[in-house]
Amino acid sequence: MKILKTLTLRGPNYWSIRYHKLIVMRLDLEDLDERYSNQISGFYEGLNEVLPSLVEHYCSPGYRGGFLERVREGTLMGHIIEHVALELQDLAGMRVGFGRTRETAEQGVYNVVFEYMDERAGRYAGRAAVRLCQSIVDTGTYPQAELEQDLQDLRELWSNASLGPSTETIITEADERKIPWIQLSARAMLQLGYGVHQKRIQATLSDYSSILAVELACDKEGTKTILRDAGIPVPQGTVIQYFDELEEAIEDVGGYPIVIKPLDGNHGRGITIDINSWEDAQQAYDLASNAAKTRSVIIERYYRGSDHRILVVNGEVVAVAERVPAHVTGDGRSTISELIDITNEDPRRGDGHDNVLTRITLDKTAIDVLKRQNYDLDSVLPKGERVFLRATANLSTGGIAIDRTDEIHPENIWLAKRVVKHIGLDIAGIDVVTSDISKPLRETDGVVVEVNAAPGFRMHAAPSVGLPRNVGGAVLDMLFPPGTPSRIPIISITGTNGKTTTTRLIAHIFRQTGKVIGYTTTDGIYIGDYLVEKGDTTGPQSAQVILRDPTVEVAVLETARGGILRAGLAFDSCDVGVVLNVAADHLGIGDINTIEQLTSLKSVVAEATSPNGYVVLNADDERVAGMAERVKGKIAYFSMNSENPVLQDHLRRGKLAAVYENGYLSILEGSLTFRIEEAKNVPITMGGMAPFMIANALAACLAAFAQGVDVELIRQGLRTFNLSAEKTPGRMNLFDLGQYHVLLDYAHNPASYEALGGFVKNWQGDRVGVIGGPGDRRDEDLIQLGRLSAQMFDYMIVKEDYDRRGRNSGEVADLIIKGILQENPEAQYDRILDEQEAINTGFEKVKDDGLVVILPESVTTAMKRIEAEQAKQG
Repeated sequence: MKILKTLTLRGPNYWSIRYHKLIVMRLDLEDLDERYSNQISGFYEGLNEVLPSLVEHYCSPGYRGGFLERVREGTLMGHIIEHVALELQDLAGMRVGFGRTRETAEQGVYNVVFEYMDERAGRYAGRAAVRLCQSIVDTGTYPQAELEQDLQDLRELWSNASLGPSTETIITEADERKIPWIQLSARAMLQLGYGVHQKRIQATLSDYSSILAVELACDKEGTKTILRDAGIPVPQGTVIQYFDELEEAIEDVGGYPIVIKPLDGNHGRGITIDINSWEDAQQAYDLASNAAKTRSVIIERYYRGSDHRILVVNGEVVAVAERVPAHVTGDGRSTISELIDITNEDPRRGDGHDNVLTRITLDKTAIDVLKRQNYDLDSVLPKGERVFLRATANLSTGGIAIDRTDEIHPENIWLAKRVVKHIGLDIAGIDVVTSDISKPLRETDGVVVEVNAAPGFRMHAAPSVGLPRNVGGAVLDMLFPPGTPSRIPIISITGTNGKTTTTRLIAHIFRQTGKVIGYTTTDGIYIGDYLVEKGDTTGPQSAQVILRDPTVEVAVLETARGGILRAGLAFDSCDVGVVLNVAADHLGIGDINTIEQLTSLKSVVAEATSPNGYVVLNADDERVAGMAERVKGKIAYFSMNSENPVLQDHLRRGKLAAVYENGYLSILEGSLTFRIEEAKNVPITMGGMAPFMIANALAACLAAFAQGVDVELIRQGLRTFNLSAEKTPGRMNLFDLGQYHVLLDYAHNPASYEALGGFVKNWQGDRVGVIGGPGDRRDEDLIQLGRLSAQMFDYMIVKEDYDRRGRNSGEVADLIIKGILQENPEAQYDRILDEQEAINTGFEKVKDDGLVVILPESVTTAMKRIEAEQAKQG
C-alpha cells in the first residue's frame, strides 16, 4: 500500500459539516485492491491479537464487536485502516470516533477519512495504521515493541500539543458558549472571538491584564510592601542577596521557625518551610538562591496552618481550594517507597500539568522533607498516619486540592477583593495560610503569602476532593459579558462563476454602513480601502487573516472549491452563505469527478450557515435550489424569473427573496416589495445588457438585506460600484478604444462562456472573440467552449494558454475548433496559439463600432496590451 497524499481539514468540509478536524489520506491499496480481509490468511486473527480493543468499534452493524465482525466476514483494507487510525489515537488518550472511507475514480485508490485531535498525531496515526495493517498482511502480526513505540510517539505528540489545563478550562467553556477561538502563532496566545470583537489570552493572562500589576505580582517583596501598607496581614520578612546577611535576617523576622524562598520563583521551586535550625537554614538558602533569577532570597516568619488558594476573577472570588502537599498515608504494612508507588497508580495522576493530579517524584527534596519528619523511604507508617513528601502544596509536585469555595468566611472574601484591587490584576490567585478559611484571618493569625498573576486553574476545575468550579466561565463572563458579541458577521460566497464580482459588490454595499470590511477574492485580501496581500486568496488561510484582524467589523469571504477540499472552511459557521450557481468545471480534479459531487462540495457553505442566518440560493439553478433540503439556516432565493415556481412557492409562505422584474432589481418578503434599482442604472449590469451580472447583483442585495443593511444603502452601493479594471480585474472590464470597444473577462468554462454570451449577443455591432481554455478541462468541456463561441461571435481567434497543463501544443485549440465547426461549419476563425499575437489579430479584424472580447490566461498581461492599444489610438 502507498499513501499518495494527506490533507488536514480544520473546519466544516466536504466529508462532514459537524466534524471539523479530519485527516484525508489518499491511499493506493496496490495489490490489496479488491482483496477482502476474509481472503487474507490470518489477517482477522492477527488484527484481533494486536488490537483487541477494536472490539469496542460498533461500525455499521451498530453493536459492540460490529467492526471485527465486518473484518471476519470480509471488508476492504481502506475501511480497516480508518478504524485502526482511530483506535491508535484512542489508545494514546485522544478520544476520536468519526471516519469515512470512499473509493475514488482511480482503480484501487481510496480516500480514508478519520477524525483527529492533534494534527501531527492524526497524520502519524494514519501512517502507523498503514504500517500495522501491511505488517499483519505480510507476517500475520505487528511487533508489540513497534506498537508500544507508536503509542508512545502519539502520546508525546498529544502532550506537546496540549494547551494546558488552565487554557483548556477556558476554551471548553468557549465551545459551550459558541465563542470561536484560534491559536495564534506566537507566545502560546489564543484569540477568542473574531475581528473587532476578539479578546486574547495567554494561559490565564488576558488582554485586560495590566503589565504593571503582573510585574508587581512577580515582585514578591514589592507585593508584600503594598499590602502591608494597606493594612492587609502579610508575613513578616526581609530580602537578602548574600549569605552573610542570613543570620541577621533570621533575627529580624523574630527567629525560628522561618520560611526561605526565592524572590522571583514559581511553582514552589526553591521554597523551604518550617525551618528550625541554622543547618537547615543554610541548605534552604542555597536552594532558594539557585532557583532565583536575581539571586535575591526572601526570609519570612513561618505561619502555621494550611495553604489555601483564593481565585479572584474580575474582582469577584470565584473559587477557593485548600492545597495539601504531596503525601502518603500509612496502611501499617507498606514502606513509604511502596506507598508512593501505590499512590502513583491513581489513573488521575500523570507527568506534567495536563493531568488532574501529578505523579509524586522521589528526589533529594522529598528525601530531605522525610528526614525532617524522622522518616526514610524504608519506614513503615502506622495505619492512618500521614507523612509529607514536599514542604509546599503545589499540585505540580504531587499535591492535592480540596475545594473550600462554599466555606470561606465573608470577611476573607472582602479581604481578597481588596488585595486584588491593590495589586490591580484582572485574574489573580491569592495564597493564604490559615488554620481555618471559614474564620477571618485576624482570628487565626492567618496571612496573605503571595499574589499570583496567571494562576493555575487545575485545582479549581478538577479538585481532588470536592465540587469542580467553572472558573473558565468566570473568565469568559469578564471578557464577554452577557449581551457582548464575540463574532462579526461573516458572509461566505461560493459558486462556479461570479464569485469575485459578487464578493466585491457585497463588500462595497456593506461599506456604505461605515464599517470596516475585510474581504477575500481571487486577486487579493482587502481590509477597508487597502490591499493586504495580492494573489488568489480564496482559501481558509486568507479568510483567517480577516477573522484575526482586530479592526475588521464585517467579513466577506469568497470561498473557492480548492480551499474547501484542501482544508475545509476557515470558520465554524457563517451568518450568510451565498451559492450562486453550480456548473461543470474543474471536474476530474481533487476526486471531484461528477456534477453531483461538485454540488455537494459547494453546498458546504450553505450547510455551514448558522441556523439563525440566511442561505442565499439561486432559484434558477436546480442543483443550487435543491440545497435547501440540507441546510439549517433560513432560505432566501434570488431569480431572474418572477414566475419561477420555486420562488413563487417560497413567497407564498411569506419568505425572503430577490427577483428581476419589470427591469428592476427588487427584494420581496411575503407580500412586501422593495424596488431597489432599475437594472440599467446599475453599472455592473452594463446598462442592463449582462443578465448574469443582474443575477450577481440580486444575490448581493439579498445577502446585505438579510444581514440588516438598509435598502437605501443597498441602492447606494449598487449605483456606485463599477466594473473597473482596478476593482474587478478580469471581470467584465469594458474599454473604449474609440473606433471599437474591448471587453476583458476571465471566462474559462462553459457556464461562464454561456453567461458572457448573454451580454455579447446584446451588442449591436461586429463581435470578435479571442478565445481559449485551460488544458486541465475535459475534452467535452473544451468542445463545448467552441460551440458556445460560435453562437456569440462573428469571428474567432483560437489561442492557447502558455501553461498547457499537461496537454500537447495545439491540442486545446483543436478541440475548441471542433466545437466551433460542430455548431457552425461555415464559422470564420483563425488558429493562432500565441495569446499576444491572437490579441493583436483581434484588434486588426474588428470593424468600426465592434466589440473585441478577450478571454486571457493572464489578465495582467492582457490588460497591459489593451492599455498600449488604447494609448496608440489616442
